[in-house]
Amino acid sequence: MSEVWDNITSAQPEASLRLVIVTGVVALLLIAWRPVWRHTRQVVTIAHEGAHGLVAALAGRKLSGIRLHSDTSGVTVSRGKPDGPGMIAVLLAGYPGPALFGLAAAFVLSRGYAVGLLWGLLLALVLLLLQIRNLFGLWSVLAFGTLVFAVSWWGSEQVQSGFAHLLTWFLLLAAPRAVLELQHSRRGGAGRNSDADQLRRLTGVPALLWVTFFALLTLACLAVGVTWSGVLPS
Repeated sequence: MSEVWDNITSAQPEASLRLVIVTGVVALLLIAWRPVWRHTRQVVTIAHEGAHGLVAALAGRKLSGIRLHSDTSGVTVSRGKPDGPGMIAVLLAGYPGPALFGLAAAFVLSRGYAVGLLWGLLLALVLLLLQIRNLFGLWSVLAFGTLVFAVSWWGSEQVQSGFAHLLTWFLLLAAPRAVLELQHSRRGGAGRNSDADQLRRLTGVPALLWVTFFALLTLACLAVGVTWSGVLPS
């Protein structure tokens, strides 16, 4: 355990540019290839609902539970005032959540703490697991957490670094696609209860403007993350 703690708190050697680029390309394939995306998108849902839950707790709302579904949708239920700044903040958190988590991960990686990032993610998944209220959600978080733990415990330094970069790229690149899918579902009439439409009902601001805000924020996170990765000069 002493060795594990040392690995968590110590900076690892800087990842090679080749590893950063290769993991970015792999992440892009996991997002762009539709048969695979149907499964990997569940990671985005975990981050999306986790962001809702985190902000709900920070806003002083009582978190009642989180459900993840096999169609990669999810729902986070919290108790409190049905309108006002707290509820607006909760709804705002979902779609930018994966991008902001990815940006935070990119910052940690830029400081050399790949192993620390993986163990921090594992802790977050354990806390999320306590809020899951359905069997599929339980299985999804457990499966993802098991993979993160296996890499953190048994993976070599290079494997750990590569996996941490892959996850970071995946969150940064997947977040904008999730926003595009949101707008596509709204245009098809299936997004009436989306975060953007709920925000419209609470604030009076058109849902399309909220979708635009989500898109711009996720793209900004991606741009900053690319710079921090070392692929482009800072």
